[in-house]
Amino acid sequence: MLGNLARMLVLAAAISGLCAPVQANTTAVIGAAVGTAENASASAGSSLPGIHAQRSVLDNLQLAQTDLALPRDENDDLSNGPIIEAVEMPVVVSRLPPVRIALLLPRRSESLAQVADAVRSGFMAAYQYEPANITVNLVETGDSAQDVLSGYLDAAMRNDIVVGPLTRSGANAIAQNGNVTKPTIALTQLDTADGTETRVPTNMLVMGLSIEDEARQIADWLGARKAGIKAFAISTNVSWQRRAVKAFSTEWRHLGLQSETMELGMTGSFINATALVQLKKRIQAEKPALIFVGLDAAQTIQLRLAIGGEVPLVGTSQLNPLALADWAGADKLPDLEGVRLLDMPWQLQADHTAVMAYPHLTKTGEQRISPDIERLYALGVDAYRVAHNIAIKQNEFKLDGVTGKLAIRFGQGAPHFDRLMQPAIYRDGVVQPMEIP
Repeated sequence: MLGNLARMLVLAAAISGLCAPVQANTTAVIGAAVGTAENASASAGSSLPGIHAQRSVLDNLQLAQTDLALPRDENDDLSNGPIIEAVEMPVVVSRLPPVRIALLLPRRSESLAQVADAVRSGFMAAYQYEPANITVNLVETGDSAQDVLSGYLDAAMRNDIVVGPLTRSGANAIAQNGNVTKPTIALTQLDTADGTETRVPTNMLVMGLSIEDEARQIADWLGARKAGIKAFAISTNVSWQRRAVKAFSTEWRHLGLQSETMELGMTGSFINATALVQLKKRIQAEKPALIFVGLDAAQTIQLRLAIGGEVPLVGTSQLNPLALADWAGADKLPDLEGVRLLDMPWQLQADHTAVMAYPHLTKTGEQRISPDIERLYALGVDAYRVAHNIAIKQNEFKLDGVTGKLAIRFGQGAPHFDRLMQPAIYRDGVVQPMEIP
């Protein structure tokens, strides 16, 4: 009996001795895990994208690790096992290489360097506001179609997206070459010498500023849901004015309305007086409902003084001769009172959300910035915003842009781009925005 009792006591002592090291061993393993996690977290980093520089390839992974804790209290009841907080597994995020965007501009052209710089400045202002995972590479060309095409083909090989060119002849050369293999955002319109349009490749989105698009929008704005009204469309022999009048008249007739086109002769910088007298007689005889003026602001003032203000006048952005910031200190233009036009938010709406987001061009001394340079700067801003959306694989999207309300479809069938510009009117001798109809 005593022998059996002694053997039981010895066995109990042996069992109690085996349980002692468990707590220490568990703590050591978790401590090592925490150290490993801290080292991994410290090694992760990121670098900002830059211009003309390659992003570091060392930052391919980002590691997030939740700290671990093992509560220990001598009074804890461990009868159901140790109490351990839930361990969250590390989250590993794969980081894709940056999207490379080539900005193709004619900066080597003596005549186009200034406009190219305006587009570039706007593009980079938008890039700096929202760089994302993008690098921008400037590709400089001259203004010849062949030089632009050569620059484009090289840019397409080295980049994922090409933004440009800025010249119509260059865009035509690229489109007709048939080698548009990368997404391309043309900053001009496509046409040929005889005025017919060049077929737009599936991989090319055309978003240039267009006086013809403005003229067509004006026709839709004023001619929709009306019947039988007649309009005069007036220009001089300047090519952009002829294009504007042709676009307006074609769209006006497409709406089932009547349009008469007229071209006024010029004597120096003035409209020919005889032509103005003849125009006034026709207005009195035919009584058009409105006159579309494919003219600039100075020419329209001459016209208004000659024919009076009985017939409403409407025209393109060229009726706005100043940058938005310059209107505050400029002389008013009462001779244009009531004249309607289209222009972009960048030129009309200082309180527009997108307009407020980006810096404006700085003036040198008291010299005013050309309103067309401002418009090209705004084009650069919206060009980057469109390219950014394409870079993140957006196939159909809308933007409240600084050049207008934009609707884009790209990457699914035929590309589509539409820009709705801002209506405006001269009130108290100053251009002021109107509500969009």
